[in-house]
Order: sequence, then C-alpha cells, then structure tokens
Amino acid sequence: MLGDALFKGMNTSASGMSAEKLRMDTIANNIANINTTRTQEGGPYKKQIPIFTPRKPQPTYNLPFITDRFSEIGEGVRVLRIEEDSSAPRLEYLPEHPDANKDGYVAFPNINLATEMVDLITASRAYEANATAIKAAKQMMMKALEI
Repeated sequence: MLGDALFKGMNTSASGMSAEKLRMDTIANNIANINTTRTQEGGPYKKQIPIFTPRKPQPTYNLPFITDRFSEIGEGVRVLRIEEDSSAPRLEYLPEHPDANKDGYVAFPNINLATEMVDLITASRAYEANATAIKAAKQMMMKALEI
C-alpha cells in the first residue's frame, strides 16, 4: 500500500512535469511569433494557451482497517486542449508594412512579452517543484529498502 502511494505520487509529479514542459513550449512558441503578422489561416498569429484537467483518481483498495482518505488523492493532470486566444490583435500604424490595411494599420498578435516571461518562470518553477517531489519520493523508497 505504501509503495502504491509513493508510485502514485511520482506519477502525479511526472504528469505535472509533462504539463509544465508543454506550457513552456507553448510560451516559447508564443514569444517566437510575437511579431508574426501573417499566418496560413490569415491574419496575425494567435496566442496559444494550454488547458489542463485533472486525471481521474483510480479506485483504491477497500480494506476495512484503512480509511478511504486515499481515494481523494488525484492522479495528476492531462492536456485537455490548446486554445487560441480570442482577444483582438494589437494594431500599430505602419503604412509602409506589406501587411498594413487600407488605413495603414498592421495587426500584430496580442502577446505581452512581460506576461509571457512571468508565465515561463512560473512554469519553470512548477517543473522544478515536481522534479523535487519525485526526488524526495525516490529517497523515501531508498530509505525504506535499507530497513
């Protein structure tokens, strides 16, 4: 039972690491396309936002001497979808730009570099926290083997 809980914790942290890696990749893609004014779909690049959802908990052992408190422990996260930001593009007056409209305005993606960098740092910290949790679980398993 203890081993199951340790592996469950490691699996939960591993799913968190995968989610944060995807979030960092998405942010990097947003930053790389911060000045993309023309896409294959037409118009400026649209910021991508990953949406996560909890994975459903698995049924636990139903032993009479163990309370059911472990059944409330989650199983981590999974990617539900990647959405495109629906906010209006940022308009700049650049009449000489090839993508300028008839009034001389160019539609740029509505991406704020400072916000993206803050999101990148928080994703990186969350990734590190999950890696630390896996390391701690591994150390607990090693100590249990020594007994």
